[in-house]
Amino acid sequence: MNNKAVISHIVNWIKKYIDDSSGRISTLVVGVSGGIDSAVVSKLCAISGIKTIVLTLPIKSSDIELSLNHCHQLTKDHDNVTHFKLELTDTFNLFKNTCDSHGFSSELGLANTKARIRMITLYQVASSENGIVVGTGNKVEDFGVGFYTKYGDGGVDISPIADLTKSEVRSIAEELKIMREIIVAPPTDGLWEDGRNDEDQLGLTYEEIEKAMSDSSNENHSLYTSIREKNLHKMLPIPVCIIDNKIKYD
Repeated sequence: MNNKAVISHIVNWIKKYIDDSSGRISTLVVGVSGGIDSAVVSKLCAISGIKTIVLTLPIKSSDIELSLNHCHQLTKDHDNVTHFKLELTDTFNLFKNTCDSHGFSSELGLANTKARIRMITLYQVASSENGIVVGTGNKVEDFGVGFYTKYGDGGVDISPIADLTKSEVRSIAEELKIMREIIVAPPTDGLWEDGRNDEDQLGLTYEEIEKAMSDSSNENHSLYTSIREKNLHKMLPIPVCIIDNKIKYD
């Protein structure tokens, strides 16, 4: 892959999107988890020269060092970037306690709530800064297995790297000289307090999923399709009940 050409294309695409808004949008807002995808996206936004706000959004998280270090490097290297750490643990705990007290307890639901609270925060910042929320999902997550939270990290305005596979994102990260610790870190959604990573949840590595996506004879293709089918509701348009005029008016 021609990394330099891809980087230039994405950066120009972001700039054109902002230019086409005719002044309605002036700021890019990115949540930075410490993972490779958000590191690459935030770096591409920084390179664009557009005002960029990067956010570290811990919720019961002690391991935010990679996010903080990456954001510190961005603000050091790019005058258009500012960084904020917004602690959201109290907000999450209040939500959890309210739901638990009424019997609405769900471990999976609460894990997804973390992503949704972060999404709400990103949009609040974007609204206050005449901005948009920039997505950090890649092609495997967004269109392969649907490995994201509906109305959580799936709630974004633009998706700069959603046509890149995980291995392609890693190649771009190398070109952008993203911190080595981020590039080699096991991918994780950061939603579980037991530290489980993406591979633990999916049962496949991203490399295995990429191969299965492109080859129906691959040994992991059936597992890939079973994961995909469970998450298709995230990737397809919301079903709309169409009511014929005969029903409405006869």
